[in-house]
Amino acid sequence: MSERTSYAPGTPCWIDLSTPDQDGAADFYGALFGWSVEEDENAEQTGGYRVARLRDKAIGGVMKVMQEDQPVAWASYVSVGDADATAAKAREAGGAVMVEPMDVLDYGRMAFVIDPTGAAIGLWQPGVNVGAGLVNEPNSLVWNELNTRDVPAAKEFYGAVFGWGFEDNEYEGVGVYTSLKLGEDTVGGMLDITGRVPDEVPANWLVYFAVEDVDATVAKLRELGGSVNMEPMDIVAGRFAVVSDPFGAVFAVIKPNPMGEGQA
Repeated sequence: MSERTSYAPGTPCWIDLSTPDQDGAADFYGALFGWSVEEDENAEQTGGYRVARLRDKAIGGVMKVMQEDQPVAWASYVSVGDADATAAKAREAGGAVMVEPMDVLDYGRMAFVIDPTGAAIGLWQPGVNVGAGLVNEPNSLVWNELNTRDVPAAKEFYGAVFGWGFEDNEYEGVGVYTSLKLGEDTVGGMLDITGRVPDEVPANWLVYFAVEDVDATVAKLRELGGSVNMEPMDIVAGRFAVVSDPFGAVFAVIKPNPMGEGQA
């Protein structure tokens, strides 16, 4: 389903970018994915937060980093019925609350938590904004993946907080990959990055955008000043690459195989 008006609790529903240069990011992603990134009508009350749109549907948000130590990164949010109760569950499960639950005008209520393996994830209790209005199409969100070095601890935490189940499968060239399950639905993935990436790379949630042609997208990204962390390659889910925008935010692009499409 591409156009969305709701998300079941426990489903990744929104992404946003923290960047030192909103205008530069707007130009970059506009040229790469065809997004329009415009100021919100309530920009003064939301710290200048902007919404990226494709075909007039919300794709995600773009905000300026507020503190020197705030990472330049794409963040994922999971839809929840009660942000306060879910944040409390995160604490009880061994995580930490990085941003306490707070209202964002009438758009919704949000919080940010850190799992016991070090990855940060947002909680979104929908109000007027239920989440992304368009997913699973070229140039939109198609997959959210937890990259961690402690899969058992992550399973215990996310199972307790979001009620997720887990399905492990082994794939050639990938090794064991864990699907995140909400009932019968697959809502994301998890990968043990031990030995796969430099030790200084922290546990993180990686955002994937669907594209029509990975190689062409990567070539265009380079022309626009981005960099390539992992060159295009074929995996069971499709052809993908891991890249960075000109300001350092990491994301992935993928042309999914018919049976490899994500949930978002």
